[in-house]
This record gives sequence, C-alpha cells and structure tokens, in this order.
Amino acid sequence: MFPLRLPLLATLVSVALCQYDDYDYQPASMLGPSGPNCDQECDCPINFPSAMYCDSRKLKTVPFVPTGIKYLYLHNNQLEGIKAGVFDNVTDTLRWLILDNNKITNDKIEKGTIDKLTALEKLFFSKNELTEPVIPPSKALEELKIMQNKMSKFPSGLLSDKENLTSINLQHNQLTSDAIAGAFKGPKKLLSLDVSNNKLKKLPAGVPSSLEILYADYNEIDSVGAGYLNKLPALKYLRVSNNKLVDSGLPAGVFNVTSLVELDLSFNKLQSIPEINEQLEQLYLQANEINKFDLASFCKFVGPINYSHLKHLRLDANNITQSSMPHDTSNCLRQASDVMFE
Repeated sequence: MFPLRLPLLATLVSVALCQYDDYDYQPASMLGPSGPNCDQECDCPINFPSAMYCDSRKLKTVPFVPTGIKYLYLHNNQLEGIKAGVFDNVTDTLRWLILDNNKITNDKIEKGTIDKLTALEKLFFSKNELTEPVIPPSKALEELKIMQNKMSKFPSGLLSDKENLTSINLQHNQLTSDAIAGAFKGPKKLLSLDVSNNKLKKLPAGVPSSLEILYADYNEIDSVGAGYLNKLPALKYLRVSNNKLVDSGLPAGVFNVTSLVELDLSFNKLQSIPEINEQLEQLYLQANEINKFDLASFCKFVGPINYSHLKHLRLDANNITQSSMPHDTSNCLRQASDVMFE
C-alpha cells in the first residue's frame, strides 16, 4: 500500500521524472511547503507530514529527524556515516529509510542509529561503501536492498527473526558462496532474492521454500546440485545467465520441475539443451555451445494433452540452426510463438 495517493496526473508526472527510482518517491516540490518542525536543510511537506525529504542536497551528515516522520529520504548525498541520536524521535515509528547513493562505511555508523529502529519496513542502502550488511532490529522488515556496495560477508543469523521479509537484493557486491551460507534461513516469507553480479560458485544454499524469484546472473556458477529446485516448490523465475555452467554440472532432470515459468541459462558453456518440464513458458539458452536440438529435452511424449507449453525459446549464438529441428517439433512446441536461432 502506498503511503500517499496523489491525483493521477501528478502520479504520472512523478513516474516520468523519477522512473530510475525503484521506490515510491513523490518529489517534495509537488507536495506543498515544508512544515515548521523540519530541519532547515530538508522538506517535510504539510501535505505529507509523515515524510522527510533530504535527498540530493549534498548533505554530509544526517539531520535530526523530528517526531512523526515515517518515510525518510536521504539518497543522493555525500553522507559518510550516521551519528548516534539522529533517529531518537522515530525509533518505533520510522518505516522507510532510503540511504542510496552516499559514501557510508560500516565503521562510521554509530551505535544508537539503525540498531534502534524497531518498526522499519524498507531499508535501501545501495551504492555506498558497506563491507557487510547493516540490519535493523525491526521484525516488520519487508524489503532489504544493499546493492552496489563492497560486501564480502553476510554473517548467518542476521535475518533469523525477519519472518516478514519478502525481498532481498544484494547484487553487485563481492559475496562468495561461503559468505552467504545460511544467511537466508530466517525469512519464512521470502519471495525474491537477487544475488547477481557477485562471486558465487553455486546457487545460494538454505533459501526458504517460499521463494518465487531467484536471480544469480553474472557469477562463477558451474553446476547446480541435484534436487536443488525440488527444495523450492514455489520457484517460478530462475536466472543463471553469464556464469560457467557446463553439461557435467547439471544432473539429469535438475530443471524438470513443474513450478518454473522462466529459466535463463544464456551465456554459459552448455553443449546440449537440458531437460525441462512441459509447464515451462520461457527458456533462454542463447550464447552457449549447443550443437544438437534434442526434442526429448522438451517433450517425453507428444499427444493431445502432452506437449510443451513453451512460448519463447532463444537458441541464437549457438552451433545449431533451424534446420536442426526434427520434423515433428511443431507438435511438441505447439504453443511456441517465438523461437530464435539467429
């Protein structure tokens, strides 16, 4: 639920101006003059008194936050740390804390800051200088984004009580498989996990069975463990593109699970098409080393009710052409509207 509903036109203008933001952000200039209790370097619009806008103001320190603020925007500044006490008025009311695009390091986050925020629902800490995650004590936390930092570790247990956490985005860090071992066992409602652009050798272990989206593009993954996807019965979208996957690293039928809707294995080193389930709708295999089109990878049996539900298949930049397709391919791939070979 959005914290504020604006007229449709204003909302559309806001989206056009701020489409690069992935959080609901309405510029303060659209919400009226600032209230009297606000820090002079920020805006607390009288039409949205629970929000405090301190973004894009070249701030080097976090201003003191007045009582009543629930949504605090501090992105696009020059912050290097957070002084103790700045959140003392909102420790049990602040819901959103946006700190993207600053210069904050772990050693300059003092005790008595984020570690006192017990009601936080969203913490966005991307494009900073963190070497390990900063996690609030809030059990209400729903969304955690710490992208484009320098994190090389994520100690297990940090999320053990975060049962309401549904989305974690850690892409563009320096995390290894060992560094995140056991890190995601706590959130029982986790739906989306993005660990792309790290240094993983394998898909993350110990993720909850609730997961629906797993992105692990641009890592160093060369194999997928047998039965890995069987432990994720709700998984719909799996992306492992731009890794080092080889045929020998994929056990037979490892991707043959009924839940998957989209599977992206592009830009790897596969020489054959892995077996998929008939329910899969999107399969991306471009830029591999595939040299054979095996219809059994898509359909074990073909009949009135037995056929692949694949709609989009990319095989371009491989060693096969459309002439490699068996004559009865159309019976198996009868729902495919887009099959790319070149």
